[in-house]
Amino acid sequence: MRVLLPRLLWSALFLSLVGPGLQAQENQWQSLYQLSGGYSFLSNSPNGVKGARHPLNGFDIDLGMLRWHGLRFKIATADYRGTNLNAKQDLLFLTGGGEYDHRIGREVGFAEGLMGNVAINKNWMQNGEDGQTASFLGILGGGVDTPIRHNLAIRVKGDFLYMNLHPALAPQATLAYPNLVHGLPNFYARAGVGLVWCF
Repeated sequence: MRVLLPRLLWSALFLSLVGPGLQAQENQWQSLYQLSGGYSFLSNSPNGVKGARHPLNGFDIDLGMLRWHGLRFKIATADYRGTNLNAKQDLLFLTGGGEYDHRIGREVGFAEGLMGNVAINKNWMQNGEDGQTASFLGILGGGVDTPIRHNLAIRVKGDFLYMNLHPALAPQATLAYPNLVHGLPNFYARAGVGLVWCF
């Protein structure tokens, strides 16, 4: 009995210290809001034709809100900067859509679908020529969140993107894209790593 009592006390102390943390880990993804952000890598530049493809570095920030049965409404922005073919590449993404998450053991997997707009500097074409400054943007992707502390996790994700940027329309032109440059990309891949805060 004397040996059993200290063991029971130590077990009770351990559970009282660890139990709330386990409960918090279970409930942290049930929170109404989720703010995430971090480093992001875009697979190509908008003017990256064959033989001159150049990836861009940047960051992204997302806000997920109003979780219901694993679904969240989400707004997201991202910024990418670089240079390719003697032209600056400054992209800004503004999107909205939805996210679905599901717990897989300790991790939380998620999938997302977003639509919106990409804005870019005017002289992004080869050698600084003018191009369209906005386009539709579609994003499909997902990733994994790994908890590291109460309400905080590391996020690793990957996305598939579609955008349709072209050279600028000349004032006297009758065709939609008179100076069409063949080989401009429409499809991109994106990878990112960062932190998620649930509140």
